[in-house]
Amino acid sequence: MTVDWSWIADHTDDLTTLTLSHLQAALTSVLLGLLISLPLAVVAHRVRPLRGLLLGLSNVLFTIPSIAIFVLLLPVGGLTRTTTVIGLTIYTLVVLLRNTVEGLDSVPAKTKEAAKAMGTRPLRTLLTVELPLALPVIMAGVRIATVMAISLVSVATYIGDGGLGQLFTDGFQRNFPTPVIVGVVLTLLLALVADALLVTLQYVLTPWTRRKRSA
Repeated sequence: MTVDWSWIADHTDDLTTLTLSHLQAALTSVLLGLLISLPLAVVAHRVRPLRGLLLGLSNVLFTIPSIAIFVLLLPVGGLTRTTTVIGLTIYTLVVLLRNTVEGLDSVPAKTKEAAKAMGTRPLRTLLTVELPLALPVIMAGVRIATVMAISLVSVATYIGDGGLGQLFTDGFQRNFPTPVIVGVVLTLLLALVADALLVTLQYVLTPWTRRKRSA
């Protein structure tokens, strides 16, 4: 299996456009998933009767095949980027919700009691104590969700979107391996770069974890 380098040179602009489109769909879905999962996770953490319901529902959604999700959403968003983003957001939400709940659960009870004893209001405790301490676990979920979203964008090719997934379709239809190889390589590079950037972001945002390791 050989790569046609001349094809790559002739389609540089198209590859750049598809890569940016792919990245935009993935990051938008992760951001929306994070915005939705944070309040839901707080509710699941503090209201125990709703915990099982929310986590159970998210697990059920995760079992639905991605293609089926996109097809079911067609009446809502049609053959547009909206359908892609909604579908991907559902998948990222599952990972982010569980990790955020686990992160909040990991905050020591003594730490929260100390904040309460100092007269800190519940909302302030959440924002300044619980969420910061839960951040390493939350960021782990963000990393997983981001890599997963980048890999799943290609599935949206079946509804007319798909970013780099269009290269797979093009290559298979023409029995021409170069677009497929390029699509795989670019998808892997996007996932690796995004994960590396998120690791760096976590390193910057959680300096206390570095002090623990050095102690």
